Amino acid sequence: MTELSLLERLSGSLRDSLRRGARSGEGEEKPLSIELSKARALYLRARIVARTGNIPLAASMFADAAALDPEFADALEAEGAMLDLTGQEDLARARYDAARLSRARNRPGPPDRPFYARQRGPYVSEIISYSSARQSLRRNVLPLIARGNAYLAQGDAGRALADYDRALKLRPGLPELLALKAEALVALGRHQDALELLDEVLAARPRDAGALNTRGIVNMALGKIAEANADWRLQLEIAGGRPAVCAYLALRLADYEAALPHLEAASQADPRDPYFRLYLNAARMRLGRQSLGGAPVTEEGWPGVLLALQAGSVGDDAVLAQADTIGRRAEALFQMAILKAATDPAAARSRWQEVVEQGPHDLVEYAAARNELARSS
Repeated sequence: MTELSLLERLSGSLRDSLRRGARSGEGEEKPLSIELSKARALYLRARIVARTGNIPLAASMFADAAALDPEFADALEAEGAMLDLTGQEDLARARYDAARLSRARNRPGPPDRPFYARQRGPYVSEIISYSSARQSLRRNVLPLIARGNAYLAQGDAGRALADYDRALKLRPGLPELLALKAEALVALGRHQDALELLDEVLAARPRDAGALNTRGIVNMALGKIAEANADWRLQLEIAGGRPAVCAYLALRLADYEAALPHLEAASQADPRDPYFRLYLNAARMRLGRQSLGGAPVTEEGWPGVLLALQAGSVGDDAVLAQADTIGRRAEALFQMAILKAATDPAAARSRWQEVVEQGPHDLVEYAAARNELARSS
């Protein structure tokens, strides 16, 4: 078993086993001295207050942190724990439920991506725990990898890169670590540097699915469309019978015929995931078939508004008004292009071009849009 695969088994338990005794900012590494958001900084202070035994004050501070960031599941959960300790079980249960719903809304990255790239959201508690583990396991790469992954998941690619570099000093040339470092470089926009590392990883491990996926993203960002597609086709071959993974890979290739059966299977396996229905409708429309019926959709929430767009119940302006991130805007523009492709190819190409110019490079829609444009040029 590699150290990285061992990490996958340990990462879940490390958080629980180390949380109570975690200390921050020890030694020469002080990962928590960075400027955090007000909510995260308040959360960290509340943890210290809780350790002093002032449970009511800690509960209030956790509540204030959650008020600043309503999706801060750790703060909601911690407030619930404080309420539990003071006998307020009903209120505690409500906070636990809110934390659970927040985590459910925090959609992970696409299923074709490697596990460390699928994680999203704030990982303050994990960073504290892994920092503590780092103090007692100075010659072990696992805490560094885990903390780097936590930084990467919450969008701090610079600190992730620093931890991966520290780990590489302990284990030079380890392919799993080189792949992780490449992932951080991609997040920092250093695509050429990432490509060199990924070439090295894949020279040693030609069928490494995660590295193939990341190199495909890098090549596509660099305009190397054929090379990107070759990586994804090989990953598709490796993926075997995993419908969700295969569906997303075929969508990156804009191969809707190949994507369709995988999307159907994935949608049946997880009918609660609205993206499978969204992409299944898109594939059917791109193939000249009718979109699927089903329960009525409204423009409330994301990607519900995109399903409403497909159903014809909202227009482009209403959708774009809810596209509050560059990723969502790219998703919206892509679906608008799908709707226009059969009747107004020029308008569809214009929308796809916007996706390429504005969208994050790791989005499925970005790759599909580049393939659509390459095919129609």
